[in-house]
Amino acid sequence: MHAAFFALLGASLVRFLLRHPWAELGPWVVGLSAALAVLYVLPSPRRLAWLGTVVAVWVVLVVLAPSFAWCAVPLFYTGLRTLPPRAALALVVLLTAFVVAAQLRLSDGALDPNVLVAPPAVAAIATAVFLHTRRQADRLAATERREGTLAERQRLSMEIHDTLAQGLSSLRMLLQAADRTWDGDPATARRHVRTAAAIAERDLAEARRFVHDLAPADLAGGVALEDALAALAARESTGESVGDSAGGFPVAFRVDGTPVAPLPDRVRSALLRIAQGALANVREHAGATSAALTLTYLDDQVVLDIADDGRGFDPARHAAPRGGRGHGLPAIRARAEQLGGTLTIESAPGEGTVLSVSIPLERS
Repeated sequence: MHAAFFALLGASLVRFLLRHPWAELGPWVVGLSAALAVLYVLPSPRRLAWLGTVVAVWVVLVVLAPSFAWCAVPLFYTGLRTLPPRAALALVVLLTAFVVAAQLRLSDGALDPNVLVAPPAVAAIATAVFLHTRRQADRLAATERREGTLAERQRLSMEIHDTLAQGLSSLRMLLQAADRTWDGDPATARRHVRTAAAIAERDLAEARRFVHDLAPADLAGGVALEDALAALAARESTGESVGDSAGGFPVAFRVDGTPVAPLPDRVRSALLRIAQGALANVREHAGATSAALTLTYLDDQVVLDIADDGRGFDPARHAAPRGGRGHGLPAIRARAEQLGGTLTIESAPGEGTVLSVSIPLERS
């Protein structure tokens, strides 16, 4: 529209100079054309005053030289973009009427149906195109906002499942144990309470970090993914993650291949969260006596395997959460897909489970 405005303005000026002597209105038309061009590109915080000035200069130009009337088409869009809908439509009607009057002057009063029909038709088409484009843009913006909201909701649900939900479950177990032993074994009860306080402090730090979309606390300070996974395996093995040594089970950890440095932060965070969620599922549902974490670096991808010797399950029957539980597998799959990766599940009732997450790596 900006290009069209200056093209029409220049063509109208050339047409006027070719058809009329310079000695008459030429200097005024040239000066007003230059003023209109400068005003059109001049930024102004007071948009209404700016638009009024532009329209006023254009009106004077059309009075002096009716050929400038077709510059109104880009001005339609300027008004529609600047004014509220009703005021913009009123301005379009006013400009259209002015264009019709200018075209009647050029036709020397002869009745020409095109003069009466063409300007309103052009104005109607321009207005319809603008309003349609605006509605499409509004729908697109609403869709993007909705998708952003859903993505953020999914992110928070995964973070809560993999961190806060597991911590709250551990807190509940510890406080119940403290309540049972409070009278008979106060020292043990106090130890449970102290452990619960430590878990609460750790989960509070995690909550603050994922609210601000930061890396997990285990990765803070540039900690390598291998070290964070090793620490996670150690906590699960000792029962520290649930605050009870009796609640732990042996978790082995090993690294295959040559570690990639630096591994992207999003990949490090996602793989650690996946390991946390998978081991929480093993602890709560698998009835396993042992598990293993294996981090494998290949030429173009990094693979995390989580294996356990638990009771196993049918993957086809646990693909989606049910009844507010079972968010672990969908969350793991979502994290992998967000990074262009895949989740593979190998399991059967009574045969244990192996989760394999593959994340592609960009190579320079």
